[in-house]
Amino acid sequence: MRPPSDPSDRPDRGPVTASVFRSGFVSLVGRPNVGKSTLVNQLVGTKVAIVSDRPQTTRTQIRGVRTTAASQIVLLDTPGIHRPRTLLGERTNARARSTLGEVDVVCMLVEATARIGPGDRFIAGLLAEVETPKILVVSKVDISEGRTVGERLASAAEELGAFDAYVPLSGLTGEGVDALVGELEARLPEGPEYYPGGVVTDQPETFLVAELVREKLLRIARDELPHSITVIAEEEVPEDDDGNEVAPEDDILRFNVRILVERDSQKGIVIGKGGSVLKAAGSEARMELEALFGARVHLATQVKVEKDWQRRSHALDRLGF
Repeated sequence: MRPPSDPSDRPDRGPVTASVFRSGFVSLVGRPNVGKSTLVNQLVGTKVAIVSDRPQTTRTQIRGVRTTAASQIVLLDTPGIHRPRTLLGERTNARARSTLGEVDVVCMLVEATARIGPGDRFIAGLLAEVETPKILVVSKVDISEGRTVGERLASAAEELGAFDAYVPLSGLTGEGVDALVGELEARLPEGPEYYPGGVVTDQPETFLVAELVREKLLRIARDELPHSITVIAEEEVPEDDDGNEVAPEDDILRFNVRILVERDSQKGIVIGKGGSVLKAAGSEARMELEALFGARVHLATQVKVEKDWQRRSHALDRLGF
């Protein structure tokens, strides 16, 4: 990643002016389910990360890109740092921790609706070990009373150590997000556009397809569906009889979607009675994807059992974790 590892080598940061273009990388960290993905989507202006009220939804680093006339902020929505129970959990934790000293700014999120806990203190301890500028974000102020927000800011300052700035906001409504952008821009170095204007993520279409299908499954069957589910999508490319790629006969984007679970019993949950769960999730994902891609989308879904995939290193390697 581009930002220099030695903080003393970083260009001076100062007030943002119209004549200076600033750019850099910002990592969002925090316990699972504190609103990181929602905030990334709000900052970017469209969905690049799936959102669920189930913890540990994000498993990979998702780059969202916010570009204005004054700056380009590349956002890393990292997996929630937690006490891992599987090899997958260990790998997602390691991925999240590895970014802390490599980016230009770290935003640590805590919830306005929850007290500071051991998980928050653990993450703050990790941040104390790096010289990267740090901003404490108190999220979900839209569902919290003003007094509670003030109390959470005060307790965070007392229990989590020193931060360079403190920003209360709502990733859902956008309240306070402009203030956060100002704090981020003031700490970014002068730099180029790393991504062309109009680009909001570096994730391929197949990744967005897989993530949206997984999001819809988690929402529709939230009380039954375990987190031992992953989704893989591949674009269906038409070929002739000799296996050569040919132009499609229509303008429909077609994807083959494989949904992997760990147990035969989980397969029935994903499919649902008469295929109801899978049909509903596929339909919702398809409509959202058509809005994102600006084209018609067809999803061919299939559910398979990959026994104990979260705990097998070879399976995780093959699935890209």
